[in-house]
Amino acid sequence: MRIRLGFDIVYSCQTPTPTLFKLLVEPERARDLVGGEPIVADNGLVLSPYVDAFGNRCLRGLSQPGRTRIHLDALIEDDGTHDPQDHAAQEVPLADLPPETLQFLQPSRYCESDALSQFAWNQFGHTAPGWARAQAIVDFAHAQIRFGYPDADIFRTAQSALADRVGVCRDYAHLAVALLRAMNIPARYCNGYMGDIGVPPDPAPMDFNAWCEAYLGGRWYTFDARHNTPRIGRVVICRGMDAADCAMIHTFGPHWLEKFHVVTEEARHLAAPAA
Repeated sequence: MRIRLGFDIVYSCQTPTPTLFKLLVEPERARDLVGGEPIVADNGLVLSPYVDAFGNRCLRGLSQPGRTRIHLDALIEDDGTHDPQDHAAQEVPLADLPPETLQFLQPSRYCESDALSQFAWNQFGHTAPGWARAQAIVDFAHAQIRFGYPDADIFRTAQSALADRVGVCRDYAHLAVALLRAMNIPARYCNGYMGDIGVPPDPAPMDFNAWCEAYLGGRWYTFDARHNTPRIGRVVICRGMDAADCAMIHTFGPHWLEKFHVVTEEARHLAAPAA
């Protein structure tokens, strides 16, 4: 199947402002793009690519004073299957974990796994190690938080999400990540596209989504604490320790967001978008 994905973002700056963008699909999915990934920017914004410490494909540029629009209309091939699951997947002993997974056991700005360690072991220490424990953690995060866009708070952490019991998709992901790490399961934060493919349409405006991945049985598996069910058409943009590593737009100076529109939908009988 093909998925149309893209965005239309408008923001303003008062002075020349260095800006970083994380808006490109992950390297493993770049080959699935049909006709490339033609991001278009105006107002003199010139974009230069780079790769960050987590392997994310990023862009940088100098946002000029005034109103800047950056937009994308692209197609990507997808196998049309749900997120893979393996209920027999086991936890990898700490001594046997690959070196590249070890950082995802550490606490981070939004995922205080150290502070939540005793709580996690009290809550999940009795569950069977492996997939069952990871799913129990995700089930818990899903049940603890009530979703609501008005409840978004860029300073809310996993610990405060547990206390507040409200939030948006990043809060679900942060809580799940922190609890997984507290139980010695490597977990990383993910951000990307996920449309309403194979499920009833959500009347809320489309947005980028956040979820997490846990390392079990020698590979990374997707867990989505907000929706808590396997989905079709998930496309990763970036991964990191938490949302601080996955900001879609990061300006080194103030900016004012005027428009933020995201598109993710199944594309039927559509040719590649014009570059």
